[in-house]
Amino acid sequence: MVHPAGVKDRRSGEHWAGRLYMREISLRVDRHLVNTRVTPNQLTYVMTLAGVLAAPALLVPGITGALLGVLMVQLYLLLDCVDGEVARWKQQFSIGGVYLDRVGAYLCDAAVLVGFGLRAADPWGEGSVDWLWAFLGTLAALGAVLIKAETDLVGVARHQQGLPPVKESAAEPRSSGVAVARKAASALQFHRLILGIEASLVILLLAILDLIKGDLYFSRLGVAVLAAIAMLQTLLHLVSILASSRLR
Repeated sequence: MVHPAGVKDRRSGEHWAGRLYMREISLRVDRHLVNTRVTPNQLTYVMTLAGVLAAPALLVPGITGALLGVLMVQLYLLLDCVDGEVARWKQQFSIGGVYLDRVGAYLCDAAVLVGFGLRAADPWGEGSVDWLWAFLGTLAALGAVLIKAETDLVGVARHQQGLPPVKESAAEPRSSGVAVARKAASALQFHRLILGIEASLVILLLAILDLIKGDLYFSRLGVAVLAAIAMLQTLLHLVSILASSRLR
């Protein structure tokens, strides 16, 4: 069993972790599923559950919670690869499957950031819960969801106007200033920090630093930074869409 040509090489729609290692792991899982009655949509449901469970996992104090969060997100990523591969093998494609996959992506990103905010609020600590951090984590989650929605709504708007799907070239901004800003943001890749996979790894790193320092200073700093990135990226992404030809 091998991947179809081009699957691991595609840049849009394929996460770097998938290209780097998860597509190799997923093939070993596929061979145990393709001859069963398990459907791609059932796998997508489990994928979504794994992503959502990252939030309660992060509430476990210390390094253990951060590791559990990474584990849940990696399981999400694995199943995100497997459901599509099993669908291709069994020729079981559906619009519902595409929709469920998008819902899972929304929920995983949001769950990781909400869980991070709650973790920084220290609900199991000796003092009172500082809900500011929970609010900032939720704000970051809202931004992550809005960014995905901004992209998806381009397709909705075009469909309602009877226009064909947007071409890749249409994403280029018509303004030279916006184009430069977009290229700079793309080069820095800071926006990826609010995606569930990257965020879970950042949370683990911050948990290690917290362990060394003996408090939640680094986690709380991380929550504030991710909330700021999410709000800024939400605005920049909207401007980028409006300045491009995607809505024309």
